[in-house]
Amino acid sequence: MNTRSEVINGKAPTLTDMTLGVSPQPAQSVTSKLPGAAKVLLEMLDNLQQGAIQVTLPDGSQRHCGHGPIMADMVVHEWHVFSDILARGDIGAAESFIDGHWGTESLTLLLTLIAKNHKQLTQAIHGRGWRLASQWLLHRLRANTRRGSRRNIMAHYDLGNDFYKLWLDETMSYSSAWFAGHTHPDQAQWSDLPTAQRAKNQRMIRQLNLQPGDCLLEIGCGWGGFAEEAAGSANCHITGLTLSPAQLAFAQQRAQSGGWDHQASFQLTDYRDVQGQYDHIVSVEMFEAVGERWWPTYFKTLRKLLKPGGKAVVQVITINDEAFKKYKRGTDFIQRHVFPGGMLPSPGAFQQQATRAGLRIIDDHAFGLHYARTLGLWHEAFLERLIDVKAKGFDERFVRLWRFYLSYCEAGFRARSIDVHQYTLTTA
Repeated sequence: MNTRSEVINGKAPTLTDMTLGVSPQPAQSVTSKLPGAAKVLLEMLDNLQQGAIQVTLPDGSQRHCGHGPIMADMVVHEWHVFSDILARGDIGAAESFIDGHWGTESLTLLLTLIAKNHKQLTQAIHGRGWRLASQWLLHRLRANTRRGSRRNIMAHYDLGNDFYKLWLDETMSYSSAWFAGHTHPDQAQWSDLPTAQRAKNQRMIRQLNLQPGDCLLEIGCGWGGFAEEAAGSANCHITGLTLSPAQLAFAQQRAQSGGWDHQASFQLTDYRDVQGQYDHIVSVEMFEAVGERWWPTYFKTLRKLLKPGGKAVVQVITINDEAFKKYKRGTDFIQRHVFPGGMLPSPGAFQQQATRAGLRIIDDHAFGLHYARTLGLWHEAFLERLIDVKAKGFDERFVRLWRFYLSYCEAGFRARSIDVHQYTLTTA
């Protein structure tokens, strides 16, 4: 399978590429009898209302599924792919892709089309409950206790700083950028990503109204990108928390090399173990890793650590309120293979938990399409550095998993099934 699939003239496709489409070509007739699972799934794909997929079957025949011009392709190498998808939804689709049992030249486009047609493809997306029971149990066994949180975070972030440096921008920001001034963020170029990451940080600094000498707590400091911005532009003192030894070492070295280590203290500490109070708190895309069981604890901790009149900015990925009930009962590809123990809140659930803890949301800034563009740029950079990725010992299965992960997330934002918010909270 071509691991550089979906690359158009050396670049990953943008939203513009997604809307162009191509005229459907005459499909070969299906002469052989289809296995039952293949027949069921192809009939479901025939009901697509927003676009079409050209499916090449293991016997070489092709099916044009959906309505309108072809927007994406899917080449199925093994018949069992269809039963895998029907039985285990997106987990089955992802695992069979990772194993090389199906491929595509338009991965993000395909997953976006599927996400936009989720009502027609509910079973194929979510799988059968009884077959997913073991996945649900495994997810619960990865709960974010203090020991579990450290294990779960290390599973993702301790792949190595050098790995992330290959494809993140110079700010080493692993969260959504904000392309300020761009109504259509897909128009932004790669060179704009560091600027957009800094713009995201500056917006949070303005929301907090940081003043020189303020004490700021950052829950989930990553590699120190926001801390560097706050130390330089607001001249405040930052305490950064992480559970990743690799991130801790990088952030400490970053502060020392930049000459602002006297303003920063980075700690390998669980947020539940922090004492004292702070003028303000920032938490960027860490809440997703908390786990629903500990959401009340998280907000109570924010409330306890905030000085009276203090503010907190929490940037968080959310899932639609209408999809939340079904989502929380299951397990998806991200929870199984990328962020063990994690769970997205819905906007309603987030607001409810904050209110119960005595916090008030005073600003809600949603910018999901900016995350789609951020992910597209990361994917493009990842593809450009494939040789270097493999040179660090990551095999073909890892590459496929990472590509599916980046495309899966981008598709969710493009389909508006997930969003990203910057919530500004204060004590009620």
